[in-house]
Amino acid sequence: MGGPGVGGTRPGGTGTGAAGAGDDGREAGPPALVDHHCHSVVDGELDDEELAGLLTESDRPPAPGTSPLDSALGLAVRRWCPPVLGLPAHAPAADYLARRRELGAPEATRRLLAAAGLDSCLVDTGLTAAAGRPLLPLPEFAALTGADVREVVRLEALAEALDPAAAAWPGAVRAAVGAAVEGGAAALKSVLAYRHGLDVPAERPTDREVVAAAGARLRSGGGRLTDPVLLRHLLWSAVDACAGRGLPIQLHTGFGDPDLALHRADPALLAGFVRAAEPSGVPLVLLHGYPYHRQAAWLAQAFPQVYADLGLTASYVGPRVAAVLGEMLELAPFGKLLFSTDGYGLPELHLVGAAQFRHGLGALLASWRADGACSAGDVTRIARLLSAGNARRLYRL
Repeated sequence: MGGPGVGGTRPGGTGTGAAGAGDDGREAGPPALVDHHCHSVVDGELDDEELAGLLTESDRPPAPGTSPLDSALGLAVRRWCPPVLGLPAHAPAADYLARRRELGAPEATRRLLAAAGLDSCLVDTGLTAAAGRPLLPLPEFAALTGADVREVVRLEALAEALDPAAAAWPGAVRAAVGAAVEGGAAALKSVLAYRHGLDVPAERPTDREVVAAAGARLRSGGGRLTDPVLLRHLLWSAVDACAGRGLPIQLHTGFGDPDLALHRADPALLAGFVRAAEPSGVPLVLLHGYPYHRQAAWLAQAFPQVYADLGLTASYVGPRVAAVLGEMLELAPFGKLLFSTDGYGLPELHLVGAAQFRHGLGALLASWRADGACSAGDVTRIARLLSAGNARRLYRL
């Protein structure tokens, strides 16, 4: 099962767009959604600037005269979220923000998360705050989403919490990663792309190399884990801990905040590691990908243990979601693409992620059906696989 979950009561469908179809080709109700990668949400009120700041991957103030709400993602928020709070779709941003303040953060959060209609959420707990405020603990997040909630353990955060001597680093990291797997994690996750880049040697480092790198890190004061040798050791420790268990490892790829060197987050750079790890049989899940989502799709086609998702890209590209999803499905096998929101901080992002995916997939498959590319039965089957079936199989939910 991938460990015990934090239970919730699943709400009904949101009416935010169908991704399935009946035998007559007409749209049916939306299939269940398993959000295989997301985060919790802020516990507390946000002012307008703080809320808008969570609608961008940038950690900088916006340019004068601009707002993150005035973007493709902002359009998606104004499309899907106002009706949940009692306003018409596409309500002006100022009206939406005023209504949110009127309801208060707890009620707005409850409505938005429930409306996402998520059956299960695998939550990366490596982030604990947003906009300077703590994120809701998993039991409270589960109660608001109505979903079965399980934890994804972030490898770098796990290693940074350790304080071993240099000589003990290799064994201490292996033990901590093994304990996370034994403790019921649904998956492990690496942010290697942020900490160094995906262009690292594929081979596992020797313990001697790890001890030397750990010693250099300790002499420099420790802190954030960025040494490529230590990061490789951490990733291979995860492979070893997951081998034979079928437990996946998630890897961030593609765009993110300004801390990222985008050209080093191209998932194609992982091909050497994928080949080296292939004998382990450990599933590797490439998150997000954009603008390298076609490379992620190629890896998912070429290697049996590689899976991919569109993630937060579905929200950020707004009206282009069907087109970008179609680009991934040019190569990605239907059994290898997963759904996630990557919702973080704002409950709007969980709802928008779900609504955008349902709408985009529904529009894409309807166009395929109209063009004669597939049958009505294919539409229903593909929608169910991408929405929940693939995630349930991969994570043994």
